[in-house]
Amino acid sequence: MPKPAADSAALGLGVDRTSPVPLYHQLAQQLEAAIEQGRLAPGSLLGNELELAARLGLSRPTVRQAIQSLVDKGLMVRRRGVGTQVVHSRIKRPLELSSLYDDLDTAGRKPATRVLRNTVEPAAPEVAAALGVEEGAHVHLVERVRYAHDEPVALLRNHLPPQLLDLSTERLESTGLYRMMRARGITLHSARQTVGARAATAEEGELLAEPAGAPLLTMERTTFDDGGRAVEFGSHVYRASRYAFEFQLLVRP
Repeated sequence: MPKPAADSAALGLGVDRTSPVPLYHQLAQQLEAAIEQGRLAPGSLLGNELELAARLGLSRPTVRQAIQSLVDKGLMVRRRGVGTQVVHSRIKRPLELSSLYDDLDTAGRKPATRVLRNTVEPAAPEVAAALGVEEGAHVHLVERVRYAHDEPVALLRNHLPPQLLDLSTERLESTGLYRMMRARGITLHSARQTVGARAATAEEGELLAEPAGAPLLTMERTTFDDGGRAVEFGSHVYRASRYAFEFQLLVRP
């Protein structure tokens, strides 16, 4: 069932008419940020275009153009008789959906894993929004350090729905999470991924053999199976001195 229409005031939507950025793009950016941050959760309805336009002092074509840009990205869908709805499973990236373990193994880098935490905990708001569960519901947390040739490369934190897998520490240290999913018959279909950068905390630096404040690459990913179910939410950091993301960029026809 669709969720109630989002309140544009509660989302803090607004435009700056003195900015050189087009009004429709400002609105689209704010809506996309609300989706990424979980304030507009999957299944949420955006509400009536006329009401949104009136509240923001925009023309209906401007609002429609902003929404259409998000529909084109796969973040929203227009449903007859329902309205404009936030979705997640239609996003497609020109990137292979693979795990760090698989990448290292394919490259002959001898991956190894040390499990730091393997437990069940209440879902924080960000995790609940990503996995599509109630805030505070039990989810599985796995935190690991991934090594290549006995050198730490990344600190991996993954949340998964409960009872999705047999997440024994022994298995987690002997293989990759995606391999465990495939062995269970889970077909990985698509993912939403954000890549960024920040400085290492003292704890992260100690785990990754880097000084505090060293640059780290960050990656957040929500992965979906072929039924559109969220099967994991990963929040990872990588040593910028040892790891890089490579993107293949495609021209849209």
